[in-house]
Amino acid sequence: MSTGGTGPSQPDRGEPGGMRTALSGLTTRGRSFLAAGVAAAICAYVLGQSDLLRVGLLLAVLPLVCATVLYRTRYRVAGSRRLSPARVPAGSEARVHLRMDNVSRLPTGLLMLQDRVPYVLGPRPRFVLDRVEAGGRREVSYRVRSDLRGRYPLGPLQLRLSDPFGMCELTRSFSTHDTLTVIPRVEALPPVRLSGEAKGYGDGRQRSLALAGEDDVIPRGYRYGDDLRRVHWRSTARYGELMVRREEQPQRARCTVLLDTRDLAFHGAGPDSAFEWAVSGAASVLVHMLERGFSVRLLSDTGNSVPGEGADGFAGASQESADAAGLMMDTLAVIEHSDGTGLSRAYDVLRGGNEGLLVAFFGDLDEEQAAVAARMRQRSGGAVAFLLDSETWTREPADGTGPSQAAEERLRMLREAGWTVVSVPRGAALEELWRQADRERNGVVAASGGEVPA
Repeated sequence: MSTGGTGPSQPDRGEPGGMRTALSGLTTRGRSFLAAGVAAAICAYVLGQSDLLRVGLLLAVLPLVCATVLYRTRYRVAGSRRLSPARVPAGSEARVHLRMDNVSRLPTGLLMLQDRVPYVLGPRPRFVLDRVEAGGRREVSYRVRSDLRGRYPLGPLQLRLSDPFGMCELTRSFSTHDTLTVIPRVEALPPVRLSGEAKGYGDGRQRSLALAGEDDVIPRGYRYGDDLRRVHWRSTARYGELMVRREEQPQRARCTVLLDTRDLAFHGAGPDSAFEWAVSGAASVLVHMLERGFSVRLLSDTGNSVPGEGADGFAGASQESADAAGLMMDTLAVIEHSDGTGLSRAYDVLRGGNEGLLVAFFGDLDEEQAAVAARMRQRSGGAVAFLLDSETWTREPADGTGPSQAAEERLRMLREAGWTVVSVPRGAALEELWRQADRERNGVVAASGGEVPA
């Protein structure tokens, strides 16, 4: 189980303000005692009653003494927070563990612990900690849950100190924060063959061997962990940086997942909206392709790609797949609508050459953008599109009507361009649409006389 959290830290004491800060922490009881004492002292002065004056002074001084003593108290308390897990899918729960350590030689009084959390994660947790002995510790935990993806700050942690008489309460805050990342829901997908290649998922890996001749060696830049015995000194001297021989380079099948984020292409909001379905679908396909051994990248209509490092922008070797998946999930956790009106920037990224399988999640497409999407098919080895029609997502589920006439026309245009296109009705399961895309792909191959994958 992956965890994250903060190390021990001391609360901010809020020193500026002096006695004014202490008096601001008086409780209703403390203010009542102070008011009663002042009133009794005034009455004693007017009536000449010395006994009443002593009672008034006692009532007035008691809350002031409690506030002063509490303000000058120097509890040395360390707090830490641990998230389990630190990255959680939308709709799932995460547990937050809080730990308080008394690092002083004196026991503490009654401590009230409160953690700040955004309202979408649930109510603000509060705990009452009894007297903590010198060198002792207390551990508490609470659960958070969000149906909306995003990055949510947790903290700062607050301690509320009170005196034994309940006259004064002071709040002191820790300075550290944590971040809970709520990623899109990921749906497990069946291992179908949408690429139309002769080899299936994971079998498309080929190896290109460099020729044995010294002049035919293909060098590349040194990377951390490379065997120093593979250093090619002639190329190192030529380029002025450490180069190694690329003796055997595994080439992995590639997949680009294109996510349409245009604001005008989607209507509605919330966890059940069309845009959230598209984000969740893109996350599911990315994870599935990484598990099947593909090199993947996430591309948006703005032309930005993730991971985006290197010349091709795809995820690196297999040992980097986990990092690439985490980076793409973190990106999808905070991705929002774009102000763009077209898909031309994404097409510019794709037109560099054959980039393997292309899986796209489109919102509403007008005729111009459908033509741009159709041209994307020419730059990929295989292309699968999931088309979300806003009209079907904004209607009530009981309507039972299919895609609009405009959506049907866009489906026809993409199919004629060679796309395997699936219309996404409201609330559809991606697993079934994934199988439907496979069946449609196989049907096209069979109709054209090609070999249908097993």
